[in-house]
Amino acid sequence: MSLWPTVLIACGLAYVLKFAGYIVPHRVLEAPRVRRVTALLPVALLAALVGVQTFVGSGDDGSSLVLDSRAIAVAVAIGALLLRAPFILVVIIGAATAAGLRLLGLP
Repeated sequence: MSLWPTVLIACGLAYVLKFAGYIVPHRVLEAPRVRRVTALLPVALLAALVGVQTFVGSGDDGSSLVLDSRAIAVAVAIGALLLRAPFILVVIIGAATAAGLRLLGLP
């Protein structure tokens, strides 16, 4: 399948999914289990995106594991989170760690 049919199918599926959100009964969305899942879903998606962008290489097949300055920056950010630092400070510390390591020559 070429690129354009894939893009159009993905757009159509995204539209159908968004439209389905309007026709779901309100009582289903107010259920306690659904509320817990929807509260934690953005965190899980963000963690998955960070993990993929940090540890997956950009080689020919894109499936190699890469440990570079980003991995060390994530580890430092996790350490800052464990020390109960404010979130904005965690982001700044992680970014500064990655920038400093790249300045020192680590890819």
